[in-house]
Amino acid sequence: MRLLLLAFGLLVSLVPVVYAADSARAAKSGTLNLKSAAALVVEQDGQQVLFAKNVETVLPIASITKLMTALVVLDAKLPLDEHIFISKEDAIGAKRTRSRLQAGNEIARGDLLRLALMASENRAAAALARSYPGGKQVFVAAMNHKAVELGMWRTRYVDSTGLSSENVSTAQDLARLVAAAYSQPLIREYTTGYTYTVEIGKGRSLSFSNSNRLVKNSEWEIGLSKTGYISEAGRCLVMQAKIATTPVIIVLLDSWGKLTRIGDANRIKRWIESNSSRRPAG
Repeated sequence: MRLLLLAFGLLVSLVPVVYAADSARAAKSGTLNLKSAAALVVEQDGQQVLFAKNVETVLPIASITKLMTALVVLDAKLPLDEHIFISKEDAIGAKRTRSRLQAGNEIARGDLLRLALMASENRAAAALARSYPGGKQVFVAAMNHKAVELGMWRTRYVDSTGLSSENVSTAQDLARLVAAAYSQPLIREYTTGYTYTVEIGKGRSLSFSNSNRLVKNSEWEIGLSKTGYISEAGRCLVMQAKIATTPVIIVLLDSWGKLTRIGDANRIKRWIESNSSRRPAG
């Protein structure tokens, strides 16, 4: 059975790339010194690895988890206009973080999905799992099943928010997740919006902003974005972006400095643009 699952995962993998263990083997000309503990840059279309650092190291992934949460919700084809109440259970599950959503708020499932992706709202992600047919345990089982389906062999989920450090993956696996998530138009839209105002019931509303400030930067052309942070994971960032006309997937894990993941992303952008300018015309 294990061999059958392995073969299936290889067939359906959206990023069937052999990742270089040594970044020097994958890099183009020039030096790219990233501060993130694990990093991967891969051409989305050509499947060529541009940079790889500790891509098979298993690490906590924090709210990068929410990309899988979104895939499971969309796979189930649940009505996005159905209204869901935030419960005390959702608040308890996300007690480690601040949230502007309160028990009793009534929000459409589609808006919960948008808040979970754009603003990394933990109570929104918790409510999505709780309201799933069969509840949270069935939802988490679906997350792990989807990971196997995508060939994410070193990935494990225990909750929908990423607040647990037991949600783990590798840069290699997360590139597959980003590719799968990018195939969903709603995920592309929800992860790259600047701000959004959501109705929470009784005529009240709240406005939220994107947790990745790069989506507001006119120098970036970002097609998908997700940030993550818990102390055990450091600061994480995954993106799909077009740099120097090349669509790429970027995975940055365990960046401990507050601005390190943004700095690494900008270093990657300048590095790709610099190397692209050296290519001979024609």
